[in-house]
Amino acid sequence: MDMNFSSDSSRQGNAVRRMFSEIAEHYDLINRLMTLGQDRVWRQCVIRTAGLPRNGILLDAGTGTGSIALDALNHAIELRVIGADFTTEMMAVGRQRVNGSRITWVAANALYLPFEDACFDAVTSGYLVRNVSDTCHAFQEQARVVKPGGRVVCLETSPPPQGLLRPVLLFFLNRVIPLLGQVVSGNRSAYTYLPQTTQHFFTPRKVSAIMRSAGLKNVRYQPFMFGTIAVHVGIRQ
Repeated sequence: MDMNFSSDSSRQGNAVRRMFSEIAEHYDLINRLMTLGQDRVWRQCVIRTAGLPRNGILLDAGTGTGSIALDALNHAIELRVIGADFTTEMMAVGRQRVNGSRITWVAANALYLPFEDACFDAVTSGYLVRNVSDTCHAFQEQARVVKPGGRVVCLETSPPPQGLLRPVLLFFLNRVIPLLGQVVSGNRSAYTYLPQTTQHFFTPRKVSAIMRSAGLKNVRYQPFMFGTIAVHVGIRQ
């Protein structure tokens, strides 16, 4: 699939893949620590927002270790869940988790999803789109594979908004998270890169505009954690 990339985006994709492969073993623990345990609350919001029907089929794009996918199974045991990611080491960790064998794991690039049009009742993602080279195209792919009336739901970080808390939030991103990554995983560089992607990513309003430009309707978002996290949703018409 990488043959469809330009050379620059291919190098970026390979670098991101290597980084996530290096932190796969500690990824879930560090997420739990650096979100103060709120990551589960946000994933539950994603699943509720997806509005999956009974016996529906869900694609979790950029599934990583499958946290959203596994929570979806716990929410509705009748679901069929596909987890797609281009970092096989992350998915290998997910397979070992409780109920990991119930997920269908697919090695796939989020910009070129290997699925037919309109085959999923909903598509979810968590912390995916800020790491792709073309955010709009990633949403277009998700919109393509979801059924008409189905929802595309995105859990993503946001740059710290202006306000009294901004210096505190920047200190947490730039100092606390890299230190936490170094202590727990021994990989400070990965947990320096990830906060940087948050600070340089689009605002929630801009993400909403991109989702609309990708063809999604009724786009909205719900902010969390002082505006540094948002759950976005749009509907395919």
